[in-house]
Amino acid sequence: MYKNVCKKYRFVVMGLCLGLLAGRANAQLTFSGQLRPRAEWRDGFGTLKPKNNTAAAFISQRTRLALNYRSNRLIFQTTLQDVRLWGQDASTITVNDGSRLSLHEAWAEVILSNKSDTSFKYSPLDYFAIKIGRQELVYDDERLLGNLDWLQQGRRHDALVFKTLHRGWQADVGVAFNQNTDAVNYNGTYYTPANVPATIKDSNGNLVNTPAGIIPLISAAGNSAKNGTPAILNAPGTNGATQNYKALQYLYLSKKINKTKISALFLTDQFGKYALDSVKNTAGADVGYVYGYRYNQPGVNLRYTTGLSLTPVLGNKSQWVFNGAYYYQGGHDRSGIDLSAYMLNVSAIYNPGKWSYTAGWDYLSGNDAFSTSTTSHRFDPLYGTPHKFWGLMDYFYAGSGSPAGGLNNPFGKIKYVSSGKKFSAELANHYFLLANNQKDNTGAAVSKYLGTEFDVTTAYRLNKFTQATLGISYMAATHSMEYAKNIAPGTADMHPVWAYLQLNITPEFLIK
Repeated sequence: MYKNVCKKYRFVVMGLCLGLLAGRANAQLTFSGQLRPRAEWRDGFGTLKPKNNTAAAFISQRTRLALNYRSNRLIFQTTLQDVRLWGQDASTITVNDGSRLSLHEAWAEVILSNKSDTSFKYSPLDYFAIKIGRQELVYDDERLLGNLDWLQQGRRHDALVFKTLHRGWQADVGVAFNQNTDAVNYNGTYYTPANVPATIKDSNGNLVNTPAGIIPLISAAGNSAKNGTPAILNAPGTNGATQNYKALQYLYLSKKINKTKISALFLTDQFGKYALDSVKNTAGADVGYVYGYRYNQPGVNLRYTTGLSLTPVLGNKSQWVFNGAYYYQGGHDRSGIDLSAYMLNVSAIYNPGKWSYTAGWDYLSGNDAFSTSTTSHRFDPLYGTPHKFWGLMDYFYAGSGSPAGGLNNPFGKIKYVSSGKKFSAELANHYFLLANNQKDNTGAAVSKYLGTEFDVTTAYRLNKFTQATLGISYMAATHSMEYAKNIAPGTADMHPVWAYLQLNITPEFLIK
């Protein structure tokens, strides 16, 4: 009986799909998937590990199912996603364990003008469409706006984007607005901008549910920390790691001249204002408090980022690829502090054939520990893909944060790709330095040299749908890295290692 029911619904679904296609002779329906298990061995990934700690190993997995429908008037895509660790659930779970499924993408692109499509009687622009819903925002090299695909969860935005192409120009205007509640019996549109733990320990170590609307401060002991007590978790993060925006608007412009691409970005993001607050917790005769940020203040802190990127490509076979970009950040940071920061990057790639060679330099400004300035100079690379640029061990501008002194990073890469692109191997080297001064525990300046990282990555395509990737990374860190990572000096292992093995299986179930 079960087989008959499955068959019946399978034919119903197929019939609906074919019906959709029959309505539009030039429509296309694609149904695809992804299964990406990744085994990792971490012995200092993201930050230096304490000397007495042992390495950790685990397997994570991303599963995606994507449905894409395209016609001359509409593009529609939905991507279901499940991300978990192997063993995170018991072998048998109950309904009380909840769902691990999420919606990574759900968007529609309504096409209003398209000169290349004769079904449009009048098209004032080469292409104009409105894309609305949960979507990835990916531009240029993903340094500032990217899908963060390395992270199993990825990155997406709930946004509205107006997309225009005309005479070689691209102009995108995007807007987004975030909220926690549908505002029934709610005063205002305050937004708590983080994924907070469900439970927290109060100042006396008693476990309590995290108060609504609060992002807690946590002391080194793991308890809630009072205002002024050193805390290891703060609300403001970097690259959108721990604090989402309340609202976002951007304008992206680009133009291709022969093989050279010029692009410009102007982006503003706003963050809710907060006040330090505490919630009393009574556990029997013991009274403790949960201290944290409460986002219930009127107004927002507005930050803007603007800049240019230039990518010339030279040679008949695009043997030389250059890139240079400069971005400035001003306004106020997430905490309302005056902001004046910048990022500069230059790189050159020489690709004569199977081998390619890259040399580059990234500079992200930071704060000088000896300066009396009340303006922050820490550049935040927005919502990009930091894993691609500042070392595969994710020490900078990823979930593990970034040094207050900014980052100065000369780097080089050598890559080999076999004929047919079935096998590839790459060796990358990063030389990490602070961009500005930082103090040690005596108040003296520390050396700006943080360490050197080596990343070795190999990939082999097993078949059309499956690719295996093996990566090994090693860093020779200095004691300055301890200060940059807020680790007590002399307590960390200076030789972190990380390795992973990943399978990426991407079948296409239906292309019609």
